[in-house]
Amino acid sequence: MAETVTPTARDVPPPASTRRERTGWYVYDWANSAFQTTVITVFLGPFLTTVTELAAGCELGADTCDGYVHPFGIRVAAGSYYPYLISLSVLLTVFVLPVMGAIADRSMHKKRLLAGAAFTGAGATVAMAFVTGDRYLLGGALFLIANISFGAALVVYNSFLPQLGGPDERDGISSRGWALGYLGGGLLLALNLVAVTMFSEDGNPQRSLDLARWSIVSAGVWWAVFTLVPLRWLREHPTAAALAAQRGNVLTDGFRQLGRTLREIKAYPLTLFFLLAFLVYNDGIQTVITLASQYGTEELRLEQDTLIVTILLVQFLAFGGALLLGMLARRIGAWETILLSLVLWTGVIVAAFRLPAEAPLPFMILGGAIGLVLGGSQALSRSLFSQLIPAGREGEYYGFYEISDKGTSWLGPLAFGLVFQLTSSYRVGLVSLLIFFVVGFLLLLAVPIRRAIVAAGNPPPRVL
Repeated sequence: MAETVTPTARDVPPPASTRRERTGWYVYDWANSAFQTTVITVFLGPFLTTVTELAAGCELGADTCDGYVHPFGIRVAAGSYYPYLISLSVLLTVFVLPVMGAIADRSMHKKRLLAGAAFTGAGATVAMAFVTGDRYLLGGALFLIANISFGAALVVYNSFLPQLGGPDERDGISSRGWALGYLGGGLLLALNLVAVTMFSEDGNPQRSLDLARWSIVSAGVWWAVFTLVPLRWLREHPTAAALAAQRGNVLTDGFRQLGRTLREIKAYPLTLFFLLAFLVYNDGIQTVITLASQYGTEELRLEQDTLIVTILLVQFLAFGGALLLGMLARRIGAWETILLSLVLWTGVIVAAFRLPAEAPLPFMILGGAIGLVLGGSQALSRSLFSQLIPAGREGEYYGFYEISDKGTSWLGPLAFGLVFQLTSSYRVGLVSLLIFFVVGFLLLLAVPIRRAIVAAGNPPPRVL
């Protein structure tokens, strides 16, 4: 039963934002999601691995490659180069994001920070056009810049959310942004997959490599062009900390403020407890997304065409799923809706375990179910966290949130890998992910959400 709360003494009127401003905020989700789908999910891994294999002396189009590259004198198997880059980007992100958040909170010009991070990431993505031949080091450096900039821009972008609506409006605002992001990311991916299908040539791996490169470049162009809309339509809402910091140095003051926040964050244990719950269940979500293709090819023996159709299905159904769960949250509250979504995620894992091999239709149906629950669980987690942030600390706390989102996404794959190594079964490895959803559900259930919101100094929404 949803809990209806009465106003508190700390109730404040919702921030004054316009429909144009909120629309501009939504469009940034449309802009940056192209990087996540086209670049990270589909094209970059195989592309950069192939470039690295060329640098290792392997023939283009070879089925296997036992060669090694030596970046900065370190011996690295060509097939391990991209996974190592992901791990390095995660490590660097852990240090960058909270600092970016602290600076954003003390800046009078958050839009400039958003522009700097977004255009840096988009520029690095477009520069992948120069990753030709065996330039694997250039490709690796550009990926690190793009991925870290992607996370930094998200910190600034998310910090606008509490300024766009009151407690009762944020679930809907976050859900609409997330939904539009899945729609935009899916649209560009579909266009790129059509181009790859039309222009690829059998027996010509160089053409496939070139098509992958230009698909990656298109995501950078998409990201940069559509970022112009939020930069035009969003307005600055300086926090008290930003107004107080006008006479100081934003960068050095931001570092000092981050240090103070790390010392003072223990004053908000319930906010930290929510972050712990989010870390656990979101790691399960990210692992399912990351390993679904591997499970489909290795365990279910499905063709690549089936996987591509399923990826697109997930993208477009996540658009509707985010809106659907956003509407449900208005009736029963974001907290209970997220708990319900975790129950549905548990059902997805059980159903995936029972999928028959070489059966595309059941796999695509399950992909549709993932799409329906995926966008809503992520969008509502973002909006619920906005209620748990002390006023004026949005950037810093969303820096920690993004670390929980991106910086710990190795736990689920590690569990999956260890179980597979012990059992040689992808199905058993998949079942091991149930622990993330069950434990995440129990942790989130244990958060006294109304008390956590009030403890952060915020008025709770009408329905929790």
